[in-house]
Amino acid sequence: MNKRAGAPPTIIDVARQAGVSIKTVSRVMNKEPTVHADTRARVQEAVAALNYRPQLSARSLAGAKSFLIGLLYYDPSAAFVAGVQQGATLGCREAGRHLVVESLQENGADVQAQIESMLAALRPDGMILTPPLCDNPAILETLRAQRTPCVLISPAGEGHGMASVRMDDALAAEELTNLLISLGHKSIAFIEGNQAASQRRREGYERALKAHRLLPDPSRIVPGTFQFESGVEAARRLFALPEPPTAIFAANDFMALGALTEAQRRGIAVPGDVAIVGFDDSDAASLVWPPLTTVRQPLAEMAMAAVQMLLAGDARFDADAPAPVRVLPHEVIVRGSTAAPAKGRA
Repeated sequence: MNKRAGAPPTIIDVARQAGVSIKTVSRVMNKEPTVHADTRARVQEAVAALNYRPQLSARSLAGAKSFLIGLLYYDPSAAFVAGVQQGATLGCREAGRHLVVESLQENGADVQAQIESMLAALRPDGMILTPPLCDNPAILETLRAQRTPCVLISPAGEGHGMASVRMDDALAAEELTNLLISLGHKSIAFIEGNQAASQRRREGYERALKAHRLLPDPSRIVPGTFQFESGVEAARRLFALPEPPTAIFAANDFMALGALTEAQRRGIAVPGDVAIVGFDDSDAASLVWPPLTTVRQPLAEMAMAAVQMLLAGDARFDADAPAPVRVLPHEVIVRGSTAAPAKGRA
């Protein structure tokens, strides 16, 4: 049968041009390791020459895989979700998969039914869960019961017996607090968030203070919600203290930006009167004035690692083996929002 004029190339066309069987082309497209290097190269050259793009629906019908990976999120921080989605999309694209992104209300009454419906409709090859969903027992139990491979990004504790990828939040927070202390700050406040990562960041903050024989002051540890408005409100409380802190460490950038806004509204100079630091290195951190000192969290890299773990089979349920954990490096980014405390306030 002649190829229809204008029709997109098929796997048959690739096999014919490469001089191999259709099954061999399929094995190359699925990145199976058993194909000889020379054969793989011939198939890849034919794919490039024909500009062949496999149809996911056909590949799904041909075997048990759907070639879809799901990303579940419910997070008030758009920057966090955007970073994770960027990395997961790139990782899926490189592996010939498609990413399906779903927002899920964490405390919804029908959360289990939502998960079951999604799994039945998509039949994903694996799922990536972000905070706080990665710590939701109902969601995790549903995925475990369905035997759906999962990788959790930045879960609390040891990852609930599932594969996970994270950074060392406590160490990063300790390094950021040490930076403030090295500048001469002794009165350092902390604005908490409402997720597990915030607790680890507080642990690092307190560890650094204690290492320098500075006792954490409960009046300088105030609650937040990881949202901009909560940073504004937390800063109001801190600036109203009889002796306001000379530095503020917010558990994420959005709360730090809220604190920065409140300082500027009150005519408090940053960093002259108060140094402010955040966490995440969101896009906004380098766009405000002064630009924000923060921790660069490897969000895209963590998501790519999660995709790789799913494709490598590291996320399969195995009661006899410990769940794999990957810890990726962070970076402290020093910008204009930090300096030594004003003379006489150290």
